[in-house]
Amino acid sequence: MPAQKGKDLLIKIDDGAGGFATVAGLRTRQLAFNAETVDVTNAESAGRWRELLGQAGVRRASITGSGVFKDEASDARLRQIFFDGDVRTYQVIVPDFGRIEGPFQIAALEYRGDHAGEVSFEMAFESASALTFTAI
Repeated sequence: MPAQKGKDLLIKIDDGAGGFATVAGLRTRQLAFNAETVDVTNAESAGRWRELLGQAGVRRASITGSGVFKDEASDARLRQIFFDGDVRTYQVIVPDFGRIEGPFQIAALEYRGDHAGEVSFEMAFESASALTFTAI
């Protein structure tokens, strides 16, 4: 995959009308996949090397982002989703790679403001079920 512009990595939330709306104002964003391992090492493990049980453990995805809110509507929407504890469908578009889609919950929503700067926010999403991947 050749180098891509960071601004082309998009996080979108379902708009309730069958489509998706881009989470506005993001300056940075990150998508991470993780899998817990299941250690089955025992006294008979060859050379006392750790052994892992394949296709076991919990898989999860995390999305983080930070930026500035573009308007009151997007700020209010994400804030309400957080306080309601709603699990919503999100899409993450990775240019020249694919689209990851599935349910996520906002796990953290933080606001920050410097005296001589704008108010900014940081948020973190955690996957809430199975995700799908579609190659672009």
